[in-house]
Amino acid sequence: MKVLYAVRMITSAEGCTMTILKKKSYPGDSALPREGMAAEQYIDLTDMVFEDEGLAGLENAKTVVKVGEMFRYEDLSPLTNEVYNGNIVVLDYTSIANDDLTMKRVTAELKNVARDVDGDVAGVGKNLLMLTPRGVKIDRNKLRGGF
Repeated sequence: MKVLYAVRMITSAEGCTMTILKKKSYPGDSALPREGMAAEQYIDLTDMVFEDEGLAGLENAKTVVKVGEMFRYEDLSPLTNEVYNGNIVVLDYTSIANDDLTMKRVTAELKNVARDVDGDVAGVGKNLLMLTPRGVKIDRNKLRGGF
């Protein structure tokens, strides 16, 4: 348990007050190095495999949502093949987002693929594009919570 306590008060001429807090240390806290504590607090979820996670059930699905990542223009061909096969592709283009020429080529190619399959292409988030096959259109209006 960590406890914070006030070190000192600073008062300005306008009457505003600021309190500076400092963490109170306990004898047991200094025994563990900071690096050891950080390693124990975080779990790498990419290494975890769950029993119900996997490819089971995908063979019966008519359409599958595939998530892809682009590092260069040449990575586009296998991703577009998924759309020709009837799947939806969510594409992360973070690695090439700052390369204007490559982005123009990629967006032009994705528009051509969407036109070829009578599908749709749209940006769905920061550095994310969605490409859909025939019969699936993307609504450009965001759903909002009802507060």
